[in-house]
Amino acid sequence: MQGVIICSQSGFHTVETADGQLFTCQLRGRLKKGPRRGDVTAVGDNVRVTTIEAGIGVIEEVLPRKREFFRQAPTPKGEYQQIIIANLDQAVLVFACTKPTPRFGMLDRFLVICEKQEIPVSIVVNKIDLTGISEAKKLFDNYSQIGYGVFYTSALTTEGVNELKEHLINKISLFIGPSGVGKSSLLNEIQPGLGLSVRQVSRATSKGRHATVVREMFPIDGGGYVADTPGLKALALWDMEPEEVDGYFLEFRPLVEHCQFSNCTHIHEPGCAVLAAVKSGEMNQNRYASYVRMRSSLEEDN
Repeated sequence: MQGVIICSQSGFHTVETADGQLFTCQLRGRLKKGPRRGDVTAVGDNVRVTTIEAGIGVIEEVLPRKREFFRQAPTPKGEYQQIIIANLDQAVLVFACTKPTPRFGMLDRFLVICEKQEIPVSIVVNKIDLTGISEAKKLFDNYSQIGYGVFYTSALTTEGVNELKEHLINKISLFIGPSGVGKSSLLNEIQPGLGLSVRQVSRATSKGRHATVVREMFPIDGGGYVADTPGLKALALWDMEPEEVDGYFLEFRPLVEHCQFSNCTHIHEPGCAVLAAVKSGEMNQNRYASYVRMRSSLEEDN
């Protein structure tokens, strides 16, 4: 049978088949053999399963992934690719317009990582009941202007929640965001009880470096899944050269070809089209500052 891995814990995988059956499975031994530089399976993987008895099976094959969200983890044998979730359709970056104050540098870092991994991404701005929609848009409208889908929501008043839920239907969505922005409250409005389930998994993943790690995605009514990543709030840039960064800022793309120098850093060179856009006010200064910080950090690491 074919199914999708919806939960992984300590070498056991819960596989859901197309007709809704659940099987607890381990990997067939041959899949574990040989040198590996990355996870063999991940939540979201499509797999082929042989049943052993009621509710028990073994994973025979992991089908090719269409995309994956991963991070590099250093090991004594070299870099290891840790798959956070496979076959996701989109990343949903959840931030609050206040309480906590939005950290745009973190948001820009997440956007760059998603652009590098070619993952479609949307932004959710929550807690608009605290500021009003006009003030929230003053903070985040720049992201709409450069091409990102932005949803303005309030888990308290449910404003914007139906539009967000429509955006999740029949998709595998990865929720990312700092603590305190109201992710769990939003998920409870999208589907009652979902936020509680995510919080329980979040606690299981943060009990210490030796704790058993649970990765799980949760079904939503109407079709689709939501996966949460509580451990990624300090996600670092990886496998990236300083010269690449401008390619992951959407508003830079139409400008870089007009720079005087082909190897322009967009920081100090004469004839730089990006610097000209910053000076004229056409480019958001906070976004440009994020670019400078990211590039400088990568240059220091190298």
